[in-house]
Amino acid sequence: MRRALPALSLLLLAAATACGGAEKASAPPTVPAGSGNAASRPAAVLSLETPAAAPAPAAGTGSASAGLSFAIPASWPTSAPSSNMRIAQATIPGKAGAGALAVFYFGPGGGGDVESNLQRWIGQVGVAQGTQPARERFEVNGLAVTWIDVKGSLLPSTMGTGPSTEQPGSRLFGAVIEGPNGPWFFKATGPEATMEAAKADFLAMLRSCRAAS
Repeated sequence: MRRALPALSLLLLAAATACGGAEKASAPPTVPAGSGNAASRPAAVLSLETPAAAPAPAAGTGSASAGLSFAIPASWPTSAPSSNMRIAQATIPGKAGAGALAVFYFGPGGGGDVESNLQRWIGQVGVAQGTQPARERFEVNGLAVTWIDVKGSLLPSTMGTGPSTEQPGSRLFGAVIEGPNGPWFFKATGPEATMEAAKADFLAMLRSCRAAS
């Protein structure tokens, strides 16, 4: 019996060593892909084409695929759309106060024609005395872009889509993008100084638009 004790001890020691070795060999937990800081990316590129395996969008968007991609400026923080009429939204930072971007899509042919939307946006602003709404039309990546720039007081809206009180010293950029499965609508509002500083970025975003393949 005394001779068996050393052998039993050796067996127990070997088992403990084997368990410890397996524990050390275990791989550390992996970090999910895409968990990096989004702010370090050059731009938030939104592809609004819903993959086939993804669930259909909420009711009111009018289409399972918005069919458009574009790059929101990297300095404009994005957030989840606050209504089912929006496909994207972002905050426009500025020392004079923050502005806001909203992108709308109502399905192929939905949302009205270009001129009706331009006039509706003009009607949301008490145009500043001595100014006129400016507009421009250009083509990019096979899409037709018409945009408008309106300075004045942003007016309250009974539809709940505007400010609750009149906002003097404001500015509105609105754009209609026409193309296959369009149109799409971009609207940005905020203090005039903020929007002036954001104008180049807004136009760069419009020029980045392309039909999703």
